[in-house]
Amino acid sequence: MDNISVFSVFEITQHLKQVIESSIEPLYVKGEITNYVHHSSGHIYFNLKDEHATLRCTFFKNVNYRLDFKPQNGQSVICFGRLTVFVSGGSYNLNVSSMMPGGLGEMQARFEELKKKLNAEGLFDPARKKKLPAYPQTLGIITSPTSAALQDVMNILRRRYPIEAFVYPALTQGLEAPATMIKALAYFNTVKPVDLIILTRGGGSQEDLFCFNDEALARAIFASAIPVISAVGHEIDFTISDFVADLRAPTPSAAAELAVPDKAELLQYIESLGKRLELQFQNRLNRLKEPLNALNQQLMRYHPEKLWMQYQQRFDLASMALFNKAQRIKEYQSSLDRIASPFAQALDSRLKPLAKEHRYHLQELEKSLLQSAQATLESKTKNLALWEGILQEQSPKRLMQKGWALITKDAAVLSSVQNLAIGEKVELQLQDGKALAEIAEIQKDNS
Repeated sequence: MDNISVFSVFEITQHLKQVIESSIEPLYVKGEITNYVHHSSGHIYFNLKDEHATLRCTFFKNVNYRLDFKPQNGQSVICFGRLTVFVSGGSYNLNVSSMMPGGLGEMQARFEELKKKLNAEGLFDPARKKKLPAYPQTLGIITSPTSAALQDVMNILRRRYPIEAFVYPALTQGLEAPATMIKALAYFNTVKPVDLIILTRGGGSQEDLFCFNDEALARAIFASAIPVISAVGHEIDFTISDFVADLRAPTPSAAAELAVPDKAELLQYIESLGKRLELQFQNRLNRLKEPLNALNQQLMRYHPEKLWMQYQQRFDLASMALFNKAQRIKEYQSSLDRIASPFAQALDSRLKPLAKEHRYHLQELEKSLLQSAQATLESKTKNLALWEGILQEQSPKRLMQKGWALITKDAAVLSSVQNLAIGEKVELQLQDGKALAEIAEIQKDNS
């Protein structure tokens, strides 16, 4: 016995706890509720059983408050949770985190699975949906002939738009319903072609509407060459038919409103179009009249008879003006003759000797001015030559010939050692070229 490992019950149970809780992920468990107890603490305790086994379950208060139904003994449910082991009791237990009714849960799971599948295949792709005709002439309705949904659709059609509607009597509930609706789609696509199809039924439970979640029906809707409107249940109800149809309507009445236009709105639109057409025609007519009126005015303005009259009138006016000017010239000539006679006499007797005298003084003055200008020019020329010699003596080139140099740093002329530093480079401009120098020493003049 010394070489045999012996484990205690606690060790075995603790080992099982570690194995179960670490290796088994949270899972869904379906079963029937028994021994249901809603404790005053808020926790719920019950067993899940089937025909072969029983599983203890605990539904703690911090998560069971989200329940949207009241569980009962004998009810089939689906629980989601994690398996745990009670070491002290040596039993395992399911810690439940959510619960749903078994029947509805299965239906929802099937719905989500089919929805995911068909979506992946592209049956819900908006780009592949057919456009509804704006003004359909014929309409196919797939529904129960005794349903309130059909009456709602027909009432809307009679009120909104005159259209020929054909009803295919189909089952809209139960296992046989999808097959009848598939036949109806085939009928309207081949035997009795229409412009648009409405697939509809009124409200109901999820079980009642589940026939519209059939995969074969969804594929038949998708394959239809005729656009399909799906109007199943109420606004909050969604089925696979809604997703695959070319348009989803929240109610049967809404489907009829979406299927056809409103004749009152059409009449109003046609009336507005007529007014717009009349206004455009009038505007067009006015625009065409404008060049015609302009041409008419030009014709009146440039008519040969009118032009001849205008030229005749201008000729008459010009003749009268010419005659008047000739008369005025004659008058001016007579006046000039009267005035010129005494002036001519005075010119001969007085003005001619005076003019001769002034001409002599003018000639003398001209000689004096010429001599003065000549003297001034000679004086200014001498002064200019003097200053030119001074400037040449002071020019940089003349200074450079005497040994001077022009020092610049960064293109600026230097005149003081204050602007220099040891090691800086400066440029020396000499008489016959340039040189680059480096400052080695600076001596300031303190005088």
